[in-house]
Amino acid sequence: MSSQSTNPTGQDALLRAGIDRSLRHPVMFFLTSAAAWLAVSLILGIISSAKVHSPGFMDGCSWFTYGRTQAAHVNALVYGWGFQAAFGVIIWLLSRLSRQECRAAGLILTAGHVWNFAISVGVLGILAGYGTGMPWMEFPAFTWPILLLTYFAIVVWSFVQFKVRPVGHVYISQWYLMAAMTWFPWIFITANVLLHVMPGNPVMAAGINAWYKSSLIFLFFTPIALGTAFYLTPKVSGRPIHSYSLAKLGFWSLAIIMPWAGMQKLAGAPIPYFIPYVGAASTILFFIPAFTAAINILRTALSDPDLVNHSPTLRFTMAGIVGLIVMAVAAVFLNLPGSTLTWTQFSLSGYGFEILALYAFFSFVMFGAIYFIVPRVTRREWLSRRLIKMHFFFSVYGISMIAVAAIFGGIQQGIGQEAFDQPWQESAAQRAVNYGWLITISWAFILFSNIFFFLHLTVMWLRLGRRSTHPTLLVADHGHSPHGEEGDIDNCGPGTASAAH
Repeated sequence: MSSQSTNPTGQDALLRAGIDRSLRHPVMFFLTSAAAWLAVSLILGIISSAKVHSPGFMDGCSWFTYGRTQAAHVNALVYGWGFQAAFGVIIWLLSRLSRQECRAAGLILTAGHVWNFAISVGVLGILAGYGTGMPWMEFPAFTWPILLLTYFAIVVWSFVQFKVRPVGHVYISQWYLMAAMTWFPWIFITANVLLHVMPGNPVMAAGINAWYKSSLIFLFFTPIALGTAFYLTPKVSGRPIHSYSLAKLGFWSLAIIMPWAGMQKLAGAPIPYFIPYVGAASTILFFIPAFTAAINILRTALSDPDLVNHSPTLRFTMAGIVGLIVMAVAAVFLNLPGSTLTWTQFSLSGYGFEILALYAFFSFVMFGAIYFIVPRVTRREWLSRRLIKMHFFFSVYGISMIAVAAIFGGIQQGIGQEAFDQPWQESAAQRAVNYGWLITISWAFILFSNIFFFLHLTVMWLRLGRRSTHPTLLVADHGHSPHGEEGDIDNCGPGTASAAH
């Protein structure tokens, strides 16, 4: 037996290398597919946004009307990008944290192809006019059982790995990831059965749809992003999480409060008076889990601000945490009963909040995870710090403009909608025109950056990245960073500590 295999550090490196090797193709398949769907979603978002300020744009083709392209844009963003980025991160993180190699890569890959096929059918179905008209559930109804079965086929192996893990501490990241993986089937089955299998009163159908959308944000995308941030921040910074008690408070407040959110979208509808206000109050209380998690993660990372500036992973992750704080503030601002709620529930503001959750928070943390995970599973480093910087700055500028334009433009639009004695065109539609221009230009910025991100990611999957012993950092001179000096060629074997880190 070699000396390396008897050394605990060497054994640990061999184990990590084995885990990474076993997951290379499933992880890279999900992450690359997600990036491709993100580009598709952005193109559809640009078309639908252009319809707001230029209604005649592409009006000769029924496939590209506003109602279809907006729905296809959001569904491609949620199921094409969001879920597949989450799958790639979940299966890698839980394998690493459970210290188990993946023994079902072929089945996961097959399920991943089926998932992509269902998304393609769903998006084409929406564009062809077969959408259901239910926000975030617009795919033709026959696709939901396929998505559900595929979901189980992808994540069940992570449950198995968690079950058979060595006895020991359960990390904060595992709490969040396991909870999100468990909550999603509950949300998805409940909503689809009540809307497609046992449809009831249309008013309650709208309420169930609103609850589904809210639950997907708060009980799937939010815990996935928080679990990932709780893993990446101490891992890259080399410091333990600031407060374990604060982490428990954030997790349990999320689990207890957020299932009640969503019904505020029915304010003014003929339903029991208290229901919309319970939803609004729950959404406002999102600031409790959001701020406890954000403070915990920021206190951990900002003990070394230079590292946040140098590391692509930490920079994207911290930008995502700032997005979480903005999202929590927006949740309070947009759901105040008696003030903004009537202006925001049927306007661009709702879209602005969804983009804050899906992109400014969730997607930035996923980008941070991708910049961390991909070099480990491909054993190559990112080719260009310039492309990473461009991806970051174009994304930050773009998403900031979209959030501001959509939220404040939506409020102006809502004020116009409440002016019942004025023509719609003058009171509501005209108020949104200039904000529509801003959103279109901003999506173009983000599309530009993400095309290069997709190409960068594809190059990495082809293992054409740098052969180096240290990560690609965002500064040329980083001799004092914990990542070491730059320029070494990787001659390490698959089981060495540096190769498997």
